[in-house]
Formats: sequence, structure tokens, C-alpha cells
Amino acid sequence: MSTPRPELHAARALLQAQFGRAPAYVTFAPGRVNLIGEHTDYNDGLVLPCALRSGTAVAIAPRDDRIFRAVSNDGTSILAESFPLEGSLLPRGDDHWGNYLRGVTKAMHDAGFEMPGADIAIVGRIPQGAGLSSSASLCVAIARALLTIAEPDPARDGRGRIDVATIARWAQWSEHHFAGCHCGIMDQMAAAACVSGEVMFLDCRSLEYRAVALPPSMTILVVHSGVPRRLVAGEYNLRRMQCEQAAAICGKTSLRDASQADLQTLRPLASDTLLRRARHVVSENARVLAAVGALERGDIVTVGRCFRESHASLRDDFEVSVPEVDRLVEHLEELIQQYGDGQGGARMTGGGFGGCVVAVMAKDAAADIATHLTAWLRSRLRTPPLLLTVSASA
Repeated sequence: MSTPRPELHAARALLQAQFGRAPAYVTFAPGRVNLIGEHTDYNDGLVLPCALRSGTAVAIAPRDDRIFRAVSNDGTSILAESFPLEGSLLPRGDDHWGNYLRGVTKAMHDAGFEMPGADIAIVGRIPQGAGLSSSASLCVAIARALLTIAEPDPARDGRGRIDVATIARWAQWSEHHFAGCHCGIMDQMAAAACVSGEVMFLDCRSLEYRAVALPPSMTILVVHSGVPRRLVAGEYNLRRMQCEQAAAICGKTSLRDASQADLQTLRPLASDTLLRRARHVVSENARVLAAVGALERGDIVTVGRCFRESHASLRDDFEVSVPEVDRLVEHLEELIQQYGDGQGGARMTGGGFGGCVVAVMAKDAAADIATHLTAWLRSRLRTPPLLLTVSASA
């Protein structure tokens, strides 16, 4: 039997404390770590995320006045939001967490779902700014909660459950239109569909996916660099625009369709920057395929090589790493060589500009590597180091 997630109890308690109500439902969506396939999702490419055990819980109790009242516990304070579901539902002018709730509510309302209003309590256990998809987890958990009070009820009217791709698209729409970040679909699909003990091999064009088991001989370690992720929407959106420009010059709908031969065609026609952005995407898609095959064979050495090549490409061609993250990757590689017989590798994970590093290693070396890494981090960070040993979870 799995251990109950503490977020669920905390969300129930928060709703009771703030609104004096017991929840009708409590929903959950996990965070994710992306093993490989970075900045490929908005290029219709291939990705390989897995769910974290930590995530976001939403406790909900319906109202009858079409008013939404919500509170969120970010770990340091209680944040509040409220709005009526009447007229035009617009994003707030500030960078406020309530925009995610507003955006998902608007997406579902536009899709034909009527909601009576609700009191909502949200508790997340994903470090913000870590590149572990706290916003996607939040949006998917909100969508699941709102479905429990929506009319028509998809289960009651004969349509069955809403599919995970629809929930993911609502969450992505909220990010695009209410948070201003033109992200791909990977994070939302991972939050909506990842299965316990497995990773998700996802085609971001078709949204077809299949589970890939983590070999029992392998451990995934997620480590925070200590640098809060500084991925402002402008930088992310700039990378996306550059990829679209490169694809257009190649005569492709997206870089998913580009090949190494297309890169040679691009070379005399585009700037060096556009060439390097395209080269990363083309090579990263190939690395995802290689990593999937290696995972299925239990080949930790090849997975580690894919990780190293991915990091170098993100650092040099896509230019989304930072020196602190590069140094952490280098140190993890040294520890894997010393204590893991070179079986494994490390790379930055997430959108970039800070956040986390993900490493793969032999299971029997993980404890020694984590111990020495913790000591190394404590000598450099002002805050306690964050290390997560990942067992992918639903």
C-alpha cells in the first residue's frame, strides 16, 4: 500500500481552516522531472518525463453563487484569490498565482462546462523555480477539481471520463493566455498521465505516449543547483520564436521534421544563433530515441552518454544553462566516475537559467554519490541542499 500524500491532508485542513467547510473532493497532480528531451515539446518533438511523488492537491467545495474563492499555501504564507464567473474572465494584471486558476476556469467554461462557483484550497509540495513543473501540476490539479463540480458531468451524461490530453490542453491554454508563457505540452501531459514506476515516452505532435519502465538497477537523482530558475517568459518565448524562424527557413512546419541534411541547408541562409537552436532540437530528438532504447535494455552507460550530450547541447547551442548548473553537472559526473564506475551521467533539466540537475546512476552507487554530493552542496549553498531520489509515480 502506498503512503498517503501529505498534500491531500493539508489541502483538506486548509479548506476547513480558511472557509469552515469540508471538501466535496480532493484532487492531485504530480510534478515532473524530464529525463531527456528539453525544448523539443514546442517543436512537436519527443520527450521522456516522469512524475514525482510530490505535487499539488486541490480541495474543493461547491458554492451556488458562481463565485470562486481560493487560498493557496506556498509554504511560507496563505495567499488568497477570488473572482465571479460572470462576464469576461480576464487575467490579473500582476504576476499572481491566481491567473492559473482563472485560466483553467476560463478554458473549461469556453469548452462548455458550467460551474456553480467553489471554495478552493490549494497545497503544493513542488519547489518553485526548480524546473519541476509546479505550474503544470497546479493547473492539472485545478482542472480535475473543477470537473468534479462541472455540468454537464462527463461521467453522468454518458461521455465517460475526460481524456488526459483534454485536461493537459486546458492547463497549457492557461499558461499561454493567463500566465504569458508559450510552453509546450510535455509538462501538462506528464502531470495528467504519468504512471507509477514508469517514465512517459511522449510524442508532442500526436500526443501518443507509452510507458517505459525504469530498470531496477538504475536510480534517478534530482538535485537543486541552489539557483532559482530565472526563466522569464520572454526568454522562453524568444527560444520558441527562434525555433519557428529556423523551421520556416528550412521549409518545415516545425523542427520536428528537420534532419541533419536540413541543417546543412540552413547553414548559409540563417544566423549562427538560429543554426545552433535548430541543431539542438534535431540532435535532442535523436537522443530521446537513443535513451528510450537504452532504458529498455537496462543500459545505464548509454543513458548517461545521452544525458552528457544533452547538457552540452543545451549549454552551447541552446544557451539556457548557467555556470552554477554547469559546475553541479561536472561534479556529479566526477562522483559517478568515482563511485559508480562511470555508469551514468548528468544534465540540466527544465527550461533553464537555474533550477535542477537530473542524474542517472547505478542503484548500488546512489547512496555514496548522494552522501558526498550533499556534503559538497552544504559547503556552497546558503540553504539546505535539495536532493530527490526519483521513483516515478502516478
